[in-house]
Amino acid sequence: MDQLVAIRAFGRVVETGNFTRAADSLEMPNATLSKLVRELEAHLGVRLLQRTTRRVTVTPEGREYYEKTARLLRDLEEIDTCFSAVQGKPRGLLRIDVGGSSARDLLIPALPDFVARYPDIRIDLGVSDRTVDLISDNVDCVIRGGPLDNSTLIARAIGTATLLTCATPDYLKTFGTPAYPDELKNGHRLVSYLSPQTGRAFPFRFARDGEKTEIKVDHRIGVNESNGHLAAGLAGLGIIQTFSYSAEAALNAGQLVEILREWRPAPYPFHVVYPQNRHVTHRLRVFIAWLAESFPPRVSGGWQ
Repeated sequence: MDQLVAIRAFGRVVETGNFTRAADSLEMPNATLSKLVRELEAHLGVRLLQRTTRRVTVTPEGREYYEKTARLLRDLEEIDTCFSAVQGKPRGLLRIDVGGSSARDLLIPALPDFVARYPDIRIDLGVSDRTVDLISDNVDCVIRGGPLDNSTLIARAIGTATLLTCATPDYLKTFGTPAYPDELKNGHRLVSYLSPQTGRAFPFRFARDGEKTEIKVDHRIGVNESNGHLAAGLAGLGIIQTFSYSAEAALNAGQLVEILREWRPAPYPFHVVYPQNRHVTHRLRVFIAWLAESFPPRVSGGWQ
């Protein structure tokens, strides 16, 4: 038994709560991972995990062993990182998660610069508007917009974006151009962005001269993915509220028209987020620094 490999395998089971997800994250067969954990338990002479057909729970001994070995693994990774930093060549796999429109319009167009600077870093990019669990999903960092409510995460601000209210010229010709937010309640068709977690529609938000208002009406169409949400607006299905960077090309081409410009809400913050109990590797550190350097002009630029 390779004890270090077995410790990593056990740790991933604890973090994911599932043998299959742990095996997938480590890119090894489920049977191999199970065998490593059994061998580790035999080596220690204690039961680390309780297994049933439906769930895996950590024993008190297993929890103590995990906490101690997790520190050991972080120290080992820090040692590796120090040597990589000395050589000036960060390397290894970086797992990043980002929302759909942010990936399409911001991150992916900028990535060639990062790849050119750091050719030894491999990237696995998860693109989804759902909120991932950084620990159980084995993600190094996420790029997300909006307020943060998880105190177990570390967040670094990388920019802001403006929310615009838009519709197609044909829609406005048919239904008219509202002059005030309350007019959206009177016969207008709204395309709402739905929370990928709850399925609930986000309200349309507006602000002017310190006055804030939210419009909550039954939507005609709801979409829970940002690229699809924009596409619904472009199809003329109704009025949408979306980010400036996402709508910029359509606005320039005349496919969308901004309405209620003087009622734009406050700038929407964007952060790169990572777990506070995980060592920041050299590759993650340079990626965060690159984001801070590259994103502000991209996120904040255009249609402000």
